[in-house]
Amino acid sequence: MTEPNLKGLVADPSSDSLKPYQPRPDDLKRAYPDLHDHVIALAKAGLLYVIDEPINKDTEMHPLVRWQYRGGIPEKDRKAFLFTHPTDSKGRKYDMAVLVAGLAATPDVYRVGFGKPLDKIGKIWLDAMASPVEPHVVEKAPCHDVVRIGDELDAPGAALDGIPVPISTPGFDNAPYLSAGHYITKDPDTGLQNMGNYRGQLKAPRRLGMNPSVELRAGIYTHWLKYKARGEKMPCAVVLGCPPAISYTAVQKMAEHLEELSVAGGLAGGPINLVKAKTVDLLVPAEAEIVIEGFIDTEFLEPEAPFGESHGYVNLAEYNAYMDVTAITHRRRPIATSFISQVTPSESSVIRKVAMEPVFLNHLRVNLGIKGVKRVAMHEPLTSLYAVIAIQFERNVPRTEVWRALYGASTLHRFAGKWIVAVDEDIDPENADALFWAMSYRCQPQHDMRMLDYKDAGHGPKGPRDDGESASVLINALLKGDSAPVALPRKEFMENARAIWERIGLPRLEPQSPWHGYTLGLWPAELARQAEMATKSEYFDFSEDLVRGRRSDVAMNDPVERPGETKGYPSNS
Repeated sequence: MTEPNLKGLVADPSSDSLKPYQPRPDDLKRAYPDLHDHVIALAKAGLLYVIDEPINKDTEMHPLVRWQYRGGIPEKDRKAFLFTHPTDSKGRKYDMAVLVAGLAATPDVYRVGFGKPLDKIGKIWLDAMASPVEPHVVEKAPCHDVVRIGDELDAPGAALDGIPVPISTPGFDNAPYLSAGHYITKDPDTGLQNMGNYRGQLKAPRRLGMNPSVELRAGIYTHWLKYKARGEKMPCAVVLGCPPAISYTAVQKMAEHLEELSVAGGLAGGPINLVKAKTVDLLVPAEAEIVIEGFIDTEFLEPEAPFGESHGYVNLAEYNAYMDVTAITHRRRPIATSFISQVTPSESSVIRKVAMEPVFLNHLRVNLGIKGVKRVAMHEPLTSLYAVIAIQFERNVPRTEVWRALYGASTLHRFAGKWIVAVDEDIDPENADALFWAMSYRCQPQHDMRMLDYKDAGHGPKGPRDDGESASVLINALLKGDSAPVALPRKEFMENARAIWERIGLPRLEPQSPWHGYTLGLWPAELARQAEMATKSEYFDFSEDLVRGRRSDVAMNDPVERPGETKGYPSNS
């Protein structure tokens, strides 16, 4: 590790030191820090590890960062990681740095990026959504320092193959996936832009996957359906690395009429600079690190995944959309970002938790006018926020208010809240043991428990029963049959990463179960083969297999092989 140069912090692959960024005469005025400013601020705050030695992005990078979440490292001691010399299993070197856990390794890292005290963040979020700030469109922008269009992308390393995207779950993922890719699309009817964060499989140097998880509020899916009805491909720009205010907005759920880039301006306290993309009719953040432009096919879907998801299991192969890349632009010496997600706690859970808990609290207090609600806490470890929600009340709140809050919390999002627990102010809602204590000795189930039917199963593995429906409060959490693997890197990759961790002198690890991935019976041999090839950096070698699997008679997110079927994908435990 090195002490960073605090005058500027960008990757320089020719040296083990970090070169300062030199401002240019045409640098834009802005009310917010860009990603370079943010990384400098993390370094000054002692919240950044700079890893100068070569690290394999396909087998070592995410497992290395994963250890600070599965190795007994206290939350206060977790940090962001900047990898200045990413490589792959073929020995390829990349001229970009990779920032992992750089936006929300901990609430303190989030605070640095947000630029405000943690206790002010909830109100600022609500104010930004209530009073968004229109962006400022500019003619020239840092994100266009380097521009490659059309045939220029066919040179080796000039397209997606030149971006050091890590494999998130080595041993299970079948390719590198953008985990911090902010997809920008436009409603063809209203002209409103939407920006959301979705996974994106690197399928070929000029082909990128797109999986919006078919959420009801996923604007990109609504846009996709409209373009499909028109018989047109959908223009899209994917931002990889940008000012933190933009990233924080990209992962938030908000009303359809709000444009995320305007809400980001509300967070930043001033307009976000935007610039016209080069090959698609979209506006993109001027200070973006990397922008991938292209058109998403609306006729065909092709196989996508396996990929370790934030609900803690591997999402098996589904049919999903893909984008043909028409341009890639980036800053000089860009920093690519990658969220570390999968089994929580993780960066993806922190980045959602900090903003989502105040939204729930505001919904109960303001939208529903419920009295006596002190706090909403979303349980994070392993459950990924959505399954267990605790509502903390003042003493002596009327029973009617308690039940209005429980029902109200269950309806804010279509799938959030399998268990929603009302607790007294002496119960720490962050402490699962305290929640179980309250449920055991302050609750009589025959009087104090209700079940709300017809909840969407939402985020998590879809079971074979009830057509994707779930319920609030009561749920049997035992496996009902074979399941996809636990979404952590396989044991051998975690052990190898631990050896690197210890060799470079990072804090002592105390492994916590589960600390590596393992199969649970449903792991088709073909997906195992693809995942193994991915760890050898051979993920483009089966690109044509995916092309041959294209179909136009399936819906987005349809599994390639449904649970229980083994045709073509025999089980391999």
